[in-house]
Amino acid sequence: MPAPQAYFDTSVLVKRYVEEAGSIDAAPLFRQFQVVSSALATVEILSALFRRRAAGELTPSHVTSTLTRIQSERVSWRLIQIDTLVLGRAEALVRDHTLRTLDAIHVASALVYGDALGVRLPFVTADERQRDAATRLALDVVRVG
Repeated sequence: MPAPQAYFDTSVLVKRYVEEAGSIDAAPLFRQFQVVSSALATVEILSALFRRRAAGELTPSHVTSTLTRIQSERVSWRLIQIDTLVLGRAEALVRDHTLRTLDAIHVASALVYGDALGVRLPFVTADERQRDAATRLALDVVRVG
């Protein structure tokens, strides 16, 4: 039987590949749930990796091995495309909540995907503002970090 799905924000996905506050708390969630996220998550993860490499926080070999790991793991992720439904929901979230653009797209993606399935997925995040908005929208928030 497949693992239940949960929506993972990039703030938690990065913790899978970079040791930082909350990484230990996030680890069991990747075994417990199948990853669902926005299609933009991979770009956000790469941005975080390359910023940290440029800052000297990660070695080039760590980044290279992490990129290989991401490529092999993301084939099992359910990535939600950013379409007009997601963008429309994100626009409403920006109007009604204090959310940054990409945070709104993540919350909107979780809501649109959950609506299509007729469920509210657990929403896994380490971002406080995003967590507050997701909670107000009746998502089952799993806080990391």
